[in-house]
Amino acid sequence: MSDKLRVGILGGTGMVGQRFISLLENHPWFEVVLIAASPRSKGKRYEEAVGERWKMTTPMPEKVKDLVVYDVNEIDEIAKQVDFCFSAVDMTKDEIRAIEEAYAKAEIPVVSNNSAHRWTPDVPMVVPEINPEHMKVIDDQKKRLGTKRGFIAVKPNCSIQSYAPVLTAWKEFEPYEVIVSTYQAISGAGKTFKDWPEMEGNIIPYIGGEEEKSEKEPLRIWGKVEDGVIKPADNIKITSQCIRVPVLNGHTATVFVKFKKQPTKEQLIQKLWDFKGLPQELNLPSAPKQFIQYLEEDNRPQVALDVDYENGMGISVGRIREDSIYDWKFVGLSHNTVRGAAGGAILCAELLKAQGYISAK
Repeated sequence: MSDKLRVGILGGTGMVGQRFISLLENHPWFEVVLIAASPRSKGKRYEEAVGERWKMTTPMPEKVKDLVVYDVNEIDEIAKQVDFCFSAVDMTKDEIRAIEEAYAKAEIPVVSNNSAHRWTPDVPMVVPEINPEHMKVIDDQKKRLGTKRGFIAVKPNCSIQSYAPVLTAWKEFEPYEVIVSTYQAISGAGKTFKDWPEMEGNIIPYIGGEEEKSEKEPLRIWGKVEDGVIKPADNIKITSQCIRVPVLNGHTATVFVKFKKQPTKEQLIQKLWDFKGLPQELNLPSAPKQFIQYLEEDNRPQVALDVDYENGMGISVGRIREDSIYDWKFVGLSHNTVRGAAGGAILCAELLKAQGYISAK
């Protein structure tokens, strides 16, 4: 009998669900024991339910091929078999809010990749290296839900991972005004080039809802827990444009920053190399050893060379230079379906386990 925590994947047939399954294949703490998806997949073997739609570059893990897929709405039955769930369901926001809360009320912790609960005041939205202290609002959330162990925690949008950690590393210099443009991979839309051939050689200058997330979600991450809810920061303004580009994996950001306290280039670079958080201190299984790397070459970071840095869990930064209008500018890169989606959620779950919020029944 394994002593690993029993994990369910809600929305396990989609791209992010597949990424969860791939990343958890040999996880030292967690084991996928149940997969749930839409009613049309109910009763099928996982391999059959996915069919030709396996989108990972690595093979489907043997352990999950014969798992019989549950209807994600079979909450009571699923709750009997798992210690907690990852959520990557493909529904409307209202439906996601309702079903994730229903799982929490069934005493199943839910660690979600979805955006539906990112602005629920007592739901922590966490990048573990940046704001692990926000997890303490779970205690207030449980009081609201009337639960003993059930709750919801979420990770933020994939597009902010390329720059929010960088600005956090520089917080002592007090950044207060930021312009960011993100160049986002097609896997962020759950697509491959096979699914979306019209993206080859193409750019689409619009991604629905993405600019609002890019501007507002960092403020919540940098906020404070007050009176059982998270109050967003108000000492920094961000404006953004988000563009879909013909890249499979990897979101790149070009960023311009104004600071109240003027750093040198050497100070900025050193802060990146020195930056670490609680995941590194706790040596969590998915934590990158070096969270942020700085690349000196003028043509880095590049998706082809750098997207898999630290197994896709690290951030790559380059081209820090003075700007003629703003103070400094840089280019950042992160893996959108690893650090930005499933991997980031797995790291959140590891943190929650270390903090005692997730445990075996």
